[in-house]
Amino acid sequence: MSIRYELISEDNISCIKDLCNELMAYQQSKAHIRPELFDSMCFETRMIPSVQSAKANFILVAKDGNEMVGYVYSNISPKETYSNEFATFFDLDSVKNEDVGCLSQFYLKECYRNTGIGTVLFERSMDWLDSFESIGDRFIFVSNGNDSALKFYLGKGFKVSHQILDGFITVLRNT
Repeated sequence: MSIRYELISEDNISCIKDLCNELMAYQQSKAHIRPELFDSMCFETRMIPSVQSAKANFILVAKDGNEMVGYVYSNISPKETYSNEFATFFDLDSVKNEDVGCLSQFYLKECYRNTGIGTVLFERSMDWLDSFESIGDRFIFVSNGNDSALKFYLGKGFKVSHQILDGFITVLRNT
């Protein structure tokens, strides 16, 4: 296994379409609260709108040879982005600055988990978010049933803030 990491430009996000769709299917397979909400979630409905509405984007893929085996997507967005027709993800008044940092999507193919690749993707994502002096609040939203992801983020210093949509999503915060 020879893993290398590659930044993906916003213009080239279509190269992670399959991984993004695998993530949505994985989240749905784990969900025990309203899994049907994932029926309409895919690359076109999640990744593209998020990239387009963000002020800054960070997309890093892990490759084993020429095969993409995982990715992390983080962004800087206005805090108001997280109050929409789907849900209000956090109390906007609790965020001091106008923008927030969010680790928005993170996926690693199963056979590459627990190898350290996820930690590299996570740490590089956090380094990128930390490079913005104006960002005081960082969030991660974990879908219900994804206990391994929740444990991973808790081990990296994030704390559970609250749940939304009757437990469909657990909101993690690290300020």
